[in-house]
Amino acid sequence: MDDSVIQGIAGSAGGIVAMSATYPLIFISTRAAVETKNESKPVVQAVLDILKREGITGLYSGLNSSLLGIAVTNGVYYYFYERSRGAILKSRVGGKGLSTIESIITGLVAGSATTIISNPIWVVQTSQAVRTLHEGSNDGSRRPKRPGFIETVRGILAKDGIRAFWRGIGPALVLVMNPVIQYTVFEQLKNTLIARRTAKLRLASAVAATAILSDWDFFFLGAISKLIATASTYPYIVIKSRMQAGHSSALGYKSTLDGLLTVLQEEGIHGLYKGVGSKLTQSVLTAAILFAGQRRIYEITKKALLTAGKL
Repeated sequence: MDDSVIQGIAGSAGGIVAMSATYPLIFISTRAAVETKNESKPVVQAVLDILKREGITGLYSGLNSSLLGIAVTNGVYYYFYERSRGAILKSRVGGKGLSTIESIITGLVAGSATTIISNPIWVVQTSQAVRTLHEGSNDGSRRPKRPGFIETVRGILAKDGIRAFWRGIGPALVLVMNPVIQYTVFEQLKNTLIARRTAKLRLASAVAATAILSDWDFFFLGAISKLIATASTYPYIVIKSRMQAGHSSALGYKSTLDGLLTVLQEEGIHGLYKGVGSKLTQSVLTAAILFAGQRRIYEITKKALLTAGKL
């Protein structure tokens, strides 16, 4: 089996584990991102209302579509990333890792392909999360029925047509820079750490050995790289969430830039960072678990395939 396919499978599995562990934070940050200044209910109160009406499972509305989305997103991203990375490394002599420019190019190729393929899934997930929070019984005693994946798809098709599944594709493509920044920072930090540890190892033992990073190294490198990426691109995440939830027409957003300017004018700089606390927490934890988990799953899968004689 091709190594990039194994990387893709490991990325999908790692993403599912990470998403399952941090989904309530995604739910909360999505709700905060799509709120506008005209909605007076605080995010905390909205969450408490959901817990009262639906219990703890209410915070997992849209989880199925999110798991599908993260599996597709990570699988496609890792596949294209590793294919592009492998092509660049094979084209030159030497064992050096990707340069900053090469990491950016690789990330742009992988990110663009992933965004176009996975956007419909995230439209469904966002619609499920937002719809559940806005629905409820009048007396607060009856738990509303949460829409399933197929039901949500049918609803979107009936209301807005097939094009609705690519709502928010503009800011989503801009947000390709998020994983580009993330993987570029990760790659450069990883290369620097390996180089420093290798130098110390060779100095201490006088043996031409190369340092190997641990799961905890990947965990912390993943967390740091995602923190930098999410903090620098969060305003686009807010606009993307509102557009994917179907709020852009009601809010009068003509484009991504128009959405950013409108939020600045009507809500101030604070409006572009609604839900940033829970989003940063979720993103950093998800990335840390993903990078550590993906590496371990990749090694286990490759070892199993070697044992089975399929590599």
